[in-house]
Amino acid sequence: MSIVKFRHYPAKSFNNLIDDFLPQVPSLLWNENASAFGHVAPVNINQTEAGYELEIIAPGFTKDDFKIQLEKNLLTVSAEKKEQEENKAGKQIRKEFKFQSFKRSFTIDEKIDTEKVEAKYDNGVLLINLANKEEVKAPTKQITVQ
Repeated sequence: MSIVKFRHYPAKSFNNLIDDFLPQVPSLLWNENASAFGHVAPVNINQTEAGYELEIIAPGFTKDDFKIQLEKNLLTVSAEKKEQEENKAGKQIRKEFKFQSFKRSFTIDEKIDTEKVEAKYDNGVLLINLANKEEVKAPTKQITVQ
């Protein structure tokens, strides 16, 4: 009879076992641009001398699909594309085009003139211009010494 030594390995948690066997599962289940409320469109925010520019990447939409609301100091941009059934003569083998709705909210600074917000959609990019308020300076008054 021979003596056999067993190596003692510390117990692994269930999550570690899953990570060992399925390392790509988290990337399949969670998209970095996704949230609990749906798809989140990526946004670039640029500061200019006149104010701010928001560039929202949203290809495949039309300008009628967007809804932009400004309530107090909260700017909300959302888009929803309704899927339409098309009757084609041929059989569709695979469909990968999918338009996901999204909703983004931004807190607007008090320095922004809410009356001068402009939006333009061109080539898959929604551009929103937020202009700064013009500072009203009191006119200087010359006082004569008596």
